[in-house]
Amino acid sequence: MNPGNTVLQGRVLETYARQDVTFVSGEGSWLVDDSGTRYLDLVGGIAVVSLGHGHPAPLAAAHAQLERLWHVSNLYWTEPMAELATRLSARFGGAQAFFCNSGTEAVEAALKYARKATGRPGLVALEGSFHGRTMGALSVTGQPAKRAAFGPLVPGVSFATLNDVESLVGAARSDTGAILIEPIQGEGGVHPATPEFLAAARTLADELGALLVFDEVQTGVGRTGSFFCFEQTGVRPDVTTLAKGLANGLPIGALLVSDEAAGAFEPGDHASTFGGNPVACAAACAVVDEITDELLAGVRAKETLVRDAFPQARGCGLLLALDADRPAGEVVQGAFDRGVLVCTAGPETVRLTPPLTISDEELAQGLTVLQEVLAS
Repeated sequence: MNPGNTVLQGRVLETYARQDVTFVSGEGSWLVDDSGTRYLDLVGGIAVVSLGHGHPAPLAAAHAQLERLWHVSNLYWTEPMAELATRLSARFGGAQAFFCNSGTEAVEAALKYARKATGRPGLVALEGSFHGRTMGALSVTGQPAKRAAFGPLVPGVSFATLNDVESLVGAARSDTGAILIEPIQGEGGVHPATPEFLAAARTLADELGALLVFDEVQTGVGRTGSFFCFEQTGVRPDVTTLAKGLANGLPIGALLVSDEAAGAFEPGDHASTFGGNPVACAAACAVVDEITDELLAGVRAKETLVRDAFPQARGCGLLLALDADRPAGEVVQGAFDRGVLVCTAGPETVRLTPPLTISDEELAQGLTVLQEVLAS
């Protein structure tokens, strides 16, 4: 890191345990720091830079939109917002969209929507889950250590155990308005929900008259080898949240409400000043267009490469993790010292979320380094 950056970095609130590196450029699966050192990026902004750094499609779309219109109030329509909503509806199989700036905001919108649609304040979420850091999203995050310093939080939340149907049924109440599930718990350690558990959640929501909400902020937009992870489970939610990889690094979030569940929000019920930003939406349209059957097949093939190197890996597509025999931070640092970026998803869990466009050769290079670190 450039020593001259130390003073400037001291002006940033310490909300992250950042590594001692400052990146200045990126291309494809590679990042370059301020000293010119290149790093193979198996983090991808934590499942954000899905098409790789500087991908020409969203870059061109964002650049063209910048030259036309940066922002207009949501009191008016813009073409990129309408086009993105149409694309996502087609992928979902019929949905209406609300656009915001992040996954946390998308979850907040989902919680408000469920309460308005059902008239019920109760929420069922899962232990080990992660849905964001704002007060509502934190309230449904099933990690007590993240909640402890910020209580009291939103009341009426009960937590069930992942893949335990009896626990799920026991957590539900007569006032439950939403059941909130990540198809794969990302920050909680990359633990997939089974199709049977998701099917039980679908049945339970229908019986209660509640909405089934899937948080696909980390699993969506091709990350698991299908556009939505739920496509692989046979269970369709009423509501889905997206963010992370949707605009390849530009800030965007989306709430999708199925056509069958739509109609609860009215003008004035919810808003986001920068939601539906034309530049972010233009980039997102380009990203959605790039998530082709061919790309998705490549994601599934690359999952096989990872599993060949690490048979113990869990997850799906290119949202994968493995447990180490030491603190995960040590593995992250060891890989970093060898020019490869990985991240954690728990005290001893190493997570891999590289660009979906990473080449087989690049992926193999990164996996070899990770094997070397774990063997040392």
